[in-house]
Amino acid sequence: MKYSQLKLDNQVCFPVYTASRLITQEYQPYLSKMNITYPQYLVLLVLWEKDEMPVNVIARRLYLSTNTITPLLQRMEDQGILSRKRSGDDERKVIVSLASKGRKMKKSAASIPGKLIKGLKSKDLSAEDLTDLKGKLNLLIKTLSEK
Repeated sequence: MKYSQLKLDNQVCFPVYTASRLITQEYQPYLSKMNITYPQYLVLLVLWEKDEMPVNVIARRLYLSTNTITPLLQRMEDQGILSRKRSGDDERKVIVSLASKGRKMKKSAASIPGKLIKGLKSKDLSAEDLTDLKGKLNLLIKTLSEK
C-alpha cells in the first residue's frame, strides 16, 4: 500500500484510544453501583487524595480544562457528593470539597482497583505487564503534556 502510514493498524493512537474506552467499560459495573460516571470517579480519586482543592488544580490533575470540569462538578454537587464555594482569599477561586456522601463513597470504591486488575489479567497479560504499561503511558502523557 502506497500510504501504509494511514492504515489503522499502523496508528499509535488507535490502540491507546480503544484500550481507554474498553477499560472505562470495565469500570462501569462498579461505578453504576455507586451511581457515578467514570469522569466523576476520577474527580473523587483526586479529592480522596486531598480534599478541598481549587477547580483549576483538579482540572490540571486530570488534564482537563476548567470549562470541561465545571459542569461535571455541578452535577456532582447536585448529587450531594461534593460542594463548591468561593475562596475567602481570592473570590476568583472556587474550592471543591467532599460532602459527607462523597467521603462515604471512598469505602465502596476501595475494592474497585483490585477487581479491575483481576479482571484485566489473563494468560497473556500479567499484573507486571499492566504496571509496565502504566509506566509507559505515564511517559507518553508527560511527553505530550510538555508540548
